[in-house]
Amino acid sequence: APAPARGRSPVSTWFDHHAYSLVASLGRMLRRPWSTLLTVGVMAIALALPLGLLASLANIERFAGDVQQAREVSVFLGTEVEVTRARELADELRARPDVASVELREPEQGLADLREATGLGDAIDALGSNPLPSLLVVRPTGDERALAGVLAQLPEADLVQHDAAWRERLDGWLRFGSRLAWVLAAMLGLGALLVVGNTVRLDIQQRREEIGVLQLLGATDGFIRRPFLYLGACYGVLAGALALALLTAADMALRTPLAELAHSYGSSFALQGFGLQHGAIILVAAALLGWLGAGLVTGHFLRQTRPTDT
Repeated sequence: APAPARGRSPVSTWFDHHAYSLVASLGRMLRRPWSTLLTVGVMAIALALPLGLLASLANIERFAGDVQQAREVSVFLGTEVEVTRARELADELRARPDVASVELREPEQGLADLREATGLGDAIDALGSNPLPSLLVVRPTGDERALAGVLAQLPEADLVQHDAAWRERLDGWLRFGSRLAWVLAAMLGLGALLVVGNTVRLDIQQRREEIGVLQLLGATDGFIRRPFLYLGACYGVLAGALALALLTAADMALRTPLAELAHSYGSSFALQGFGLQHGAIILVAAALLGWLGAGLVTGHFLRQTRPTDT
């Protein structure tokens, strides 16, 4: 590489060349707007698909969080069990170390709740007697599956219900979705890397004579490679920014109808997109992806064209 100018330190010269390489890369992109837009658009879609899937899974997991924390075990007592015995049984269960709390819902309370929820007051009054049993809602301190097995052995218990199996299936689907998202991210990330590599390869072909002259003058591979690395990084940053913009637009389009749907079920759930920290990480990762793609292609080209002493 050329010797540093008189009065300037090697560090200043190194910094100036990096700045020049960055500005020159941006200039080459601006001179080819349609080619740049096509490359950035393909990369952005490849990045947006797995990121969107990961964001969707994060929202689903957050939505299911309250359900997963609801570890209640419902114990329906036999209709022949008196309310006094149900109260005694509730006190006995509260004394167990594996029980956090017990709520007793007496038949009268259950009938009132049913009347309010269904609006079938006249039909319920026509029954004459209350057919509902007492209900114990037990919140465990540990494994609800083990506690449910114990409660099922109670002589007074007629039916024991708990949602552990459903929550385990939900966790399994979430783990599968997360693994699927990472597999897609790897495959589409490889595709984005190849897109950058091919774009940089075309730029290298157009500057083949210039690169040959620099090699004959003794320029190092790092000196020649640097502008192309910045070119790939610029493609990556722009693609990452466009991917975030696409995901933000999708979030804005879905946020209101989903909030209205959740409100109809009495929930305050709302979509959450990527924050500033996650957005910065995505931009850095996209820049590194573009940098890597450009580095692989440029390194391969320089190894084939480096002059050898004869």
